[in-house]
Amino acid sequence: MTQYPFSQLDVFSALPLKGNPLAVVHDAAGLSEAQMAAFANWTNLSETTFLLPPPEGADYGLRIFTPSRELPFAGHPTLGSCKAWLEAGGQPKSETILQHCAAGIIPIRRDGTRLAFRAPPLIRSGPAEEETRARILAGTGIPAAALEAVEWIDNGPGWCGALLRDAEVLRAVVPDYAALGGLKLGLVAPAPSGAEWDFELRAFTSSYEDPVTGSLNASVGQWLLRTGVASGDYIAAQGSALGRDGRVYVTQDGGEVWVGGDVAACIRGTVEL
Repeated sequence: MTQYPFSQLDVFSALPLKGNPLAVVHDAAGLSEAQMAAFANWTNLSETTFLLPPPEGADYGLRIFTPSRELPFAGHPTLGSCKAWLEAGGQPKSETILQHCAAGIIPIRRDGTRLAFRAPPLIRSGPAEEETRARILAGTGIPAAALEAVEWIDNGPGWCGALLRDAEVLRAVVPDYAALGGLKLGLVAPAPSGAEWDFELRAFTSSYEDPVTGSLNASVGQWLLRTGVASGDYIAAQGSALGRDGRVYVTQDGGEVWVGGDVAACIRGTVEL
């Protein structure tokens, strides 16, 4: 058994316990893929990551695992892992931090106390099929008249996005995962008048609701800004249905979309693997 430095952080919240938790194993080059997968299964968090030596052109390497599989990219693990790497003494080669994961190089920048990653390109886009729309209606109970648009907005995990007219309808959804049939669904709606944020989101995987989701917010941001639903930089809220209070800051810079948020450190120590 070998001891590895370990961090657990809360992403998209400045306060612990209000965002999306992430486990990070540092200096993980000595671990096999099977060990990484087994530890991620054991933590039972939505994602666990492993910091690795940097390939050429990057500041650090990263592998991202759910309890059941490896992901090429995910948003909250990107920000949380970067925060853990910086707090452990990581020194980027330039002002922009370069993370290497299976999806390639992901640029990250510091914006005051927050970190932000550049949204990766979509690998699937465009209007969803009528069968997918029908599956969403059956699996969420959303009235057909409340559904503004349905599009594929997949940047790796498989997201399909549904734009609703009313945040109250979004908040009332009780998902039927069997009816959704494994669809990874992101719901988004404009915030009610007077809210301190602009849009609300919920994210449903094949079997659970994710508290605050970086990859979904990245693809939703590209979608809303491209179609004019969002006219500029905005704040998204996510997690209230689960007792969380996540905030995601979506900005544009020269045509690029950046997704930012706070990260709160919760646990530091070692793990034996």
